[in-house]
Amino acid sequence: MFCRFSGCNLWSGRDVDRHTATCSFCDTDFVGTNGPGGGAFSTALDLAAAIEAAWGAEPSRRFVVFTGGEPLLQLDAEVLAAVRARGFESAVETNGTMNVPPGLDWVCVSPKAGAVLHLRGGDEVKVVFPQDGMDPATMAELDFRHFWIQPMDGATREANTAAAVRYCMENPRWRLSLQTHKFIGMP
Repeated sequence: MFCRFSGCNLWSGRDVDRHTATCSFCDTDFVGTNGPGGGAFSTALDLAAAIEAAWGAEPSRRFVVFTGGEPLLQLDAEVLAAVRARGFESAVETNGTMNVPPGLDWVCVSPKAGAVLHLRGGDEVKVVFPQDGMDPATMAELDFRHFWIQPMDGATREANTAAAVRYCMENPRWRLSLQTHKFIGMP
């Protein structure tokens, strides 16, 4: 399950600010999304209860991925303890500009060109490719177990996918990560 937080320290989320953002290619709509399951939660326990309610009665392999925007602007040890108490393992996908709170089971860092990378280790690093000013070779010596290249979405997705495949073929430490939902027409 994905728990998407609003807000980011690299972009306001407003299209009018995109051209001046550190991360100008974000494909996540995280402004004004109060649809089903959305909104503000008063406490960590309220958020954990909402996550559990959305998961349903199935007790096995409960797993929640906190994402954003930038989830580390809001995700803390209290939220992680509350979801763990309900039987969930937890992961985060972060831009790596902030330190992670204790209690995470999996850390995925997706660095952005022009942003200072504070998290230099974790379970996986996922570089959106290509990014002007971001050479994946500069990430190769970081302390991650998995190294992923993900083609940048948008009008040039096909060309970006071909470039990502070439990069992985030439640099076998890197593996290809595809946003499968986009290839099959899901939002």
